[in-house]
Amino acid sequence: MPNLTFDIKGMSCAACVNHIEQRVSRIPAIKTVQVQLLTNKMTLQFDEGQSQAVVTKTVMEAVKKAGYEALPTSTNRTSKSSNTTMTSLAEEAASVLWQRFLFSLAGWLPLMIMNMGPMIGLHLPWLPDATTNPMTVALLNALLTLPPVWVNRNYFTAGFRALRQGAPTMDSLVAVGTSAAILYGLYVLFKLATLLETGQSTLAGHWVHQLFFESAATILTLVTLGKYLEARSKHKTTAAITGLMNLSPKTATVQQNGEEVEIPVEAVEKGDKVVFKAGQTAPVDGVVHEGHAYVDESALTGESLPVLKQIGDTIRSGSVCKDSYLVFEATHVGEEATLNQIIRLMEATVASKAPVSRLVDRISRWFVPTVLVLATLTMVGWLLTGHPFEFALTTGIAVLVIACPCALGLATPVAIMVGTGKGAAGGLLFKSAQALELAHQVDTLFLDKTGTLTTGRPIVKGLYPVEGQKETTLLQVAASLERLSTHPLGKAVVDKAQAENVLLAETTSFNVTVGAGLSGVIQGEKALIGKEDYLKTEGIMLEETWTTLATKQAAQGHTILFVAHKGSLLGLISIADSLKTGAKEAVHHLQQHGRHIILLTGDRLETANAIAAEAGISRVEAGLTPQEKQALIEAEQAKGHKVAMVGDGINDAPALAAATVGIAMGKGTDIALESADVVLMRDDLNSLLALFTLSRHVMRTIRQNLFWAFFYNVVGIPLAAGLFYLSTGWLLSPMIAAAAMSLSSVTVVLNALRLRGIKLHTSTDHTQTNSPMKTIVHIEGMSCHHCSNTVEKALTALNGVKASVDLTSGTATVEHDSSVTVADLKKAVEAAGYSVKN
Repeated sequence: MPNLTFDIKGMSCAACVNHIEQRVSRIPAIKTVQVQLLTNKMTLQFDEGQSQAVVTKTVMEAVKKAGYEALPTSTNRTSKSSNTTMTSLAEEAASVLWQRFLFSLAGWLPLMIMNMGPMIGLHLPWLPDATTNPMTVALLNALLTLPPVWVNRNYFTAGFRALRQGAPTMDSLVAVGTSAAILYGLYVLFKLATLLETGQSTLAGHWVHQLFFESAATILTLVTLGKYLEARSKHKTTAAITGLMNLSPKTATVQQNGEEVEIPVEAVEKGDKVVFKAGQTAPVDGVVHEGHAYVDESALTGESLPVLKQIGDTIRSGSVCKDSYLVFEATHVGEEATLNQIIRLMEATVASKAPVSRLVDRISRWFVPTVLVLATLTMVGWLLTGHPFEFALTTGIAVLVIACPCALGLATPVAIMVGTGKGAAGGLLFKSAQALELAHQVDTLFLDKTGTLTTGRPIVKGLYPVEGQKETTLLQVAASLERLSTHPLGKAVVDKAQAENVLLAETTSFNVTVGAGLSGVIQGEKALIGKEDYLKTEGIMLEETWTTLATKQAAQGHTILFVAHKGSLLGLISIADSLKTGAKEAVHHLQQHGRHIILLTGDRLETANAIAAEAGISRVEAGLTPQEKQALIEAEQAKGHKVAMVGDGINDAPALAAATVGIAMGKGTDIALESADVVLMRDDLNSLLALFTLSRHVMRTIRQNLFWAFFYNVVGIPLAAGLFYLSTGWLLSPMIAAAAMSLSSVTVVLNALRLRGIKLHTSTDHTQTNSPMKTIVHIEGMSCHHCSNTVEKALTALNGVKASVDLTSGTATVEHDSSVTVADLKKAVEAAGYSVKN
């Protein structure tokens, strides 16, 4: 169904949210509607057959009739205006509130000095005395109350309008309370005039102290101050989304007709060659076409170390080029770019409501009407017990003012907002508030094998040459054949040869027998690589020792390649997928925290058992179809378990969708990402530790906020009503009640902001920080071993650098930490008298 998003102006509490949702949901075309007090946004879905323009107009009119203003939000996130909408609205609201507070202060401060000064021993000769000049004092009280009343008149207009519509809000409570104080103050003013006219000056001196003007001014001033502090604090909670929006550059440099041209980022199209220089932020996603550079992806993944990007590697929008220069071909632009997808996910999470919010919604719907009834009963009760009208009015106003639906309305969304931002900074993307709430409840964790627990890239695990042959000879023949193949196993062999600096031989008469093996002529003799049966059909005799070894390796989940040359066996090579770095530690820590882990795979049982044993997982489910994976998850849920599924492939999609919380690896397929509830931007299982930690802290904060909001109202309202007055003498003045109400919502927001300071440590943080980088430097000008030694000494002279120079290939393999850049390596080589090609 089509979606629409609106910015809402004029909301003050949870009752406003309910009022708008009820109004808009009555429109026939609207299917779902959600309003967020924290972000002042409304998201809705409507029938596909309806005109968007008509629906937008109808919704705006409905919101206006409810007493608020709805502004359609642009869906073009790449435009400057849309990027700053949230920030500008928050800043505008805070600025207006601050101006209102200062204007209120201009009337309130002299009012308080005049009324409270004598009580604290402050005697100013120019101030009129209440005893000798009661009417002057009363008139000054009335006049000084006008600035706070006028500048905060929206409390009255919005509050009474909501009251007339049968949907009272916090503004209604403030409006009724202050209006009662002002009306009573006016009554006292006329009473004074009557008393003075009849010569009852002594009695007039008593009545002048019954004015409620200072209470009305104080309530309005302190409520406005509280609203300002709340707006400032709420603005801080949106810092994560705003920060991501600000990452997006406004322009991009592309190659056109052999020249570099700067164009608006909106104009970049798929296939464009984008220039990415040191210090720049990638405007779109793409694949490196030319050059290499270290790229900082910390804003997307939370990983502090820059990553080396070379030809064929992926560049994601929002990443920053740290050094050098590269050109990449745009593959995902506009809304498809990674940065915009992250922003969209964060906004969707904040716009959604966690299940715990439903209770708050039900309570807030009846909260304000209940408070109005309680205030009325409080006044009537004290009057019936024989107390003065002034006393009854004081308690009634205090009840109206102290009640705070704002704290209830903000308790959950403010924690969700801050938690979502904290997660994004650590490479955790939540698609809904529900996922953030449920994640910490997970007790059973299904892990897919390939690409999730393992790298998904086969590597050579063992080289077993026959007696009299060297490993390098075995590897040379195997890699010389496999470099002409496109099979993943072949790539593993070639990668191993390159890592060992093995020179490959020329291969002719190359032939592929699909599903069996490869053959070719090397150094004038036939060479073979493949399965056992393939070599036997080619006349190669295999002793039982080798078939036994092959069987043993296969039982460990390895794939075996037999290699022959010159009519006899050279040896065999075992290849297998490998665990991701830190996967074993992550599994161990998850198990320590009470989570049962199950390996789930469509691969054969032997391979799965080998990987599970290496990772420390006891239960394995192998040879499964996507439907069987889904059925297993549903079976665990039927037992009462909260289940999470972690996967990255198309075959994981049904299981991800069925799980309580579906978790996709950020490098997975689009279908897996769409089916999941959470996306891990880091290709690292230790992110799961951070995910569960964050969810636990967010839910703890929500519970604290809800407890404070309920506790505040449960204790504050009876205290304001004077419930303890007869036994203890405790009575809350309306001014103190206003201050308490203002601080309650600020307290909730500040408590949620503490989430920004939690540590999402993982077990591999230390090792990742100190892990070396590897850079291949292509050098020109070396002609002898003296040259290679000179270059090697120049490179190793740098702090923290290990270098190995190969004269034949003209390359230097350099290991270094993040403090050493490619530019530093290039400078060292050139200082030694040689040049760097790439």
